Amino acid sequence: MALAMFDLDNTLIAHDSDYLWGEFMVTTGLVDAKIYQVKNDFFYQQYEAGRLDVHAYQKFCLEPLTHHTLEELKTLHDRFMGEYIRPVMLKKAHELIAYHRKQNDHIMIITSTNNFITGPIAEAFKVDVLLAIETEIKDNRYTGNIVGTPTFREGKVTRLMEWLKEHPEHSMEGSSFYSDSKNDVPLLEQVTHPIAVDPDSELQHIAEVRGWTIISLR
Repeated sequence: MALAMFDLDNTLIAHDSDYLWGEFMVTTGLVDAKIYQVKNDFFYQQYEAGRLDVHAYQKFCLEPLTHHTLEELKTLHDRFMGEYIRPVMLKKAHELIAYHRKQNDHIMIITSTNNFITGPIAEAFKVDVLLAIETEIKDNRYTGNIVGTPTFREGKVTRLMEWLKEHPEHSMEGSSFYSDSKNDVPLLEQVTHPIAVDPDSELQHIAEVRGWTIISLR
């Protein structure tokens, strides 16, 4: 049983779920539209440029969650899934996951977006494991803090290695990883089959130089 691992944003879905959640909060009036929009755009530009401070970004995007109970947030997330996420879930992504399922692979999403946003998305894709930025919960509310190593850049490798130690029945032998982003080169370098999916320009170049497979799910 080989590991088939997928990035989420702009790989399995045709957008960035973190950014879309910010747009959803602006649209629904959960945050001050003018202030949040400017900061959300700034952090997204930093991510695109490969200079994102993941701790600062998570503190920013988790703070609005602290004002609501988990039950209230579930209701909001259900609406978010229907209005923002399901329309950008790629048909070819579902087909690719189904292919790996038929191969009896163990299917994982490993994403730099937090588990509040991505948990229901991973369930919708019916994957076996989600590795995401872990959020802290106390007294039925998010605290705004993250727990453990963020699954971002080299952090994805760290968290995957931790997961493998906890699940010795799995290994990197025959593994594959699909991603669109230059930020995921550290993990792409670790797998047997690195696959660039609709890659950004830098990953496109790296994949071409190293002879990695390049595909499109659009």
